[in-house]
Amino acid sequence: MQLTGKVALVTGAGSGIGRAAAQLLAIEGAKVAALGRTQEEIEKTVTQIQASQGEAIPLVADISQPEQMQQATEQIINRWGRPDIVFANPGINGVWAPLEELAPEEWDKTLNINLKGTFLTVK
Repeated sequence: MQLTGKVALVTGAGSGIGRAAAQLLAIEGAKVAALGRTQEEIEKTVTQIQASQGEAIPLVADISQPEQMQQATEQIINRWGRPDIVFANPGINGVWAPLEELAPEEWDKTLNINLKGTFLTVK
C-alpha cells in the first residue's frame, strides 16, 4: 500500500484506462475521486473500489466546463482536504469522417474534451 493516505483524482474513470487506473490507485491505498460524465458508469467504478475495501467517491462533471471542474475540485477538498495525484485521462475519439464532412461543432467538441479538459483538470 504505497499510496496510503494519498488522494487521487481520476478523470475518465467510468471505463477503460480511467477505471483501471482508479482501481489500481485504490488497491495501492489511495482515496479515489472517480470523475466522469455518466453517473451510472462512475457509480459502477466506485462500487467496485468499495467492494475491494477501497475508498472512493463519484464525481460527475464535464471536464470541458470550468465551473463543473471547480465544483468537482471543491468536493474533493471538502471531503479529503486536497488532491495529491491527478490522473488526467480524458478523451473521446470524436467523429471519424473525411475532413470535408466533419462539422466544426464536432471538431470543437473533441478539442474541448481532449485538450481543454486536460488543461482544466490539471488547473
